[in-house]
Amino acid sequence: MYELFNVSDKVVVITGGTGVLGAAMVEYLAQHGAKIVVLARNKERGDKLIEKVRSKGGDAIFLVTDVNNKEILEKNKNDILAKYKKIDVLINGAGGNMPGATIGPDQTIFDLDINEFKTVVDLNLLGTVLPSIVFGSCMIEQKKGSIINISSEAALRPLTRVVGYGASKAAVTNFTKYLAIELATKFGDGMRVNAIAPGFFITEQNRSLLTQSDGSFTDRGKAIIAHTPFGRFGEPDELLGTLHWLVSDASKFVTGTLTVVDGGFDAFSI
Repeated sequence: MYELFNVSDKVVVITGGTGVLGAAMVEYLAQHGAKIVVLARNKERGDKLIEKVRSKGGDAIFLVTDVNNKEILEKNKNDILAKYKKIDVLINGAGGNMPGATIGPDQTIFDLDINEFKTVVDLNLLGTVLPSIVFGSCMIEQKKGSIINISSEAALRPLTRVVGYGASKAAVTNFTKYLAIELATKFGDGMRVNAIAPGFFITEQNRSLLTQSDGSFTDRGKAIIAHTPFGRFGEPDELLGTLHWLVSDASKFVTGTLTVVDGGFDAFSI
């Protein structure tokens, strides 16, 4: 019997796979039989993650990459094809922020560090566009593939302080919809592009912004909780059901969408 949610033997490439959310995705999909390729910059963290996945019977490899360098991505692609012969799914999880691209409580927009703003935009936007082009080319030859971009709550609402991150993630959401139409109309209905917009999850990047050293919430953390109907931050495994659906053929008539996973934050008004 055909299983809609079966992801076994799918070759899944994930950029930024060593972060808190990325690692949760890697481990989950490997447990369900997918063949995982983790792409990130930190080899030590990548190797540890792969060792953990393999210790549980998963099939995974790690490759050092730079999502802003097409030449390196092309080398990654060739290495992946040499081992697995195909690429079924790309998860664009690489991203991040920098202090200079944020506006602190005692600053204004005129204090923005343009160079760091550009770096953040390149990491989040170009770091989604380039892998989509490089790895998407394999999917075109197969006439089937799923690209899943990781957007953000900041793409939906212009959150205070994170000007560079929010602008770049909004662009990722727009690019998702553009690419979905581009690929479907020119290469067929086997090509899908969607995005997930996580709400507030505590990661290594935002931990100091949301929590104190004793684990209590900062003022910003408290404000977020006050505007989240569920009254808490998300847990990494709460993204996995949506991810599984988009990786699998259960979503084969779904493209150009943004699925929000945020405990109701975006729906909240007063």
